[in-house]
Amino acid sequence: MGAGLDHALAEIAAGRIVVIAGDRLRGGDIDLMVAARHVTPQAINFMATHGRGLICLAVTPERAAQLGLSLVNPGTERQTGRPFARSIEAASGVSTGISAADRAHTIAVAIADGASATDIHSPGHVFPLIARGGGVRERASACEASIDLARLAGAGDAAVICSIMRDDGEMARLEDIGDLLNDHSLAVADIGALIARLEEAGA
Repeated sequence: MGAGLDHALAEIAAGRIVVIAGDRLRGGDIDLMVAARHVTPQAINFMATHGRGLICLAVTPERAAQLGLSLVNPGTERQTGRPFARSIEAASGVSTGISAADRAHTIAVAIADGASATDIHSPGHVFPLIARGGGVRERASACEASIDLARLAGAGDAAVICSIMRDDGEMARLEDIGDLLNDHSLAVADIGALIARLEEAGA
């Protein structure tokens, strides 16, 4: 398990996409993930093609505050397992906003040093998720895991994630995506292994 995590961290550091498994809050849904600083139009297109779920930008509470973002539903009664803020678009440099290039640009604008609320508009085609401050040990979900993975990999503190759907439209499980893993040499990061690593390190 540790070796698998190390492989995933090396892939993230190199700017490649990995799979996050072990989300305890969303019934075992799995996600594609890439560090936000490494996102490209090609990565967005890969997620749209092979993930098929909603492409989201996971950010820290500090980054969300910097961008003027807050939870759409801050309560606990009707949460969906995804801590959504309002959708965003770069204030400039995009056309319709939905293309892979436009979404990659919006993400780059949102995570840039010194970015602020004036740099983004709403609604848009990128869906921010606001992680818990304590990371994956506070909330064992792909949102927090993706940020902790990016940090461990030395790849910043924001990540892009996308749920994976099967061909029939149902949410995929790890056993459903063997061909995807093999065809694209995707590493898998297990949330349980990540939590164990963080607890060992006392991070």
